Amino acid sequence: MKKTGLINYGMGNLHSVAKALEKAGGEVELVSDAASLKNYDRIVLPGVGAFRDCVAALKESGMDVAIKNEIAAGKPFLGICLGMQVLMDHSLEFGRHKGLGLIAGAVSPFPADHAERGYKIPHMGWNDVIFSSEKPQHPVLAPLAGKQVYYVHSYCCMPENPDHLLAACSYGDYPFAAAVGRDNIVAVQFHPEKSQSAGLALMEAFLQWNP
Repeated sequence: MKKTGLINYGMGNLHSVAKALEKAGGEVELVSDAASLKNYDRIVLPGVGAFRDCVAALKESGMDVAIKNEIAAGKPFLGICLGMQVLMDHSLEFGRHKGLGLIAGAVSPFPADHAERGYKIPHMGWNDVIFSSEKPQHPVLAPLAGKQVYYVHSYCCMPENPDHLLAACSYGDYPFAAAVGRDNIVAVQFHPEKSQSAGLALMEAFLQWNP
């Protein structure tokens, strides 16, 4: 059976992500040693916490370089929530901080007046995954058509290249990326491990994906 490496950098809800991947049919191991990442067939980067701290932890362990090397080698990669955001060029959370630069674009807060207009921050709860009618659905995301997923986030992404926007969502009247990707990278703002049957269907699709 092919093994999935779940990156452990000291942050994130690893247990629930690992259990969801296993329930979807995967053989999962936690990976904290950057040199070991090459031993896995596909890679998952989860994330809960601050962008700055996540990137710092990845750099300190050398995992940032290992992630880039394995992506360059063509391995399927899934980023979840903060694990999606750190793929971008930079974030404006607690200042301006550089990301991994794997997807061109920025991580920004919701509009300053969002809370005043009745939209609580963080955006928390069930919401849509909206696909463009002008391009085919990504094979990892296709099981989500017509379903809702679970979001928890205060910052959001929008890639510079519209081809990298795989699915969208809107909180209030503010659109943001529900999923981004290119080549062998797919990443989602929502939490598949909290999204019940829809999330498990996504993880199963990722485990079967051959980009």
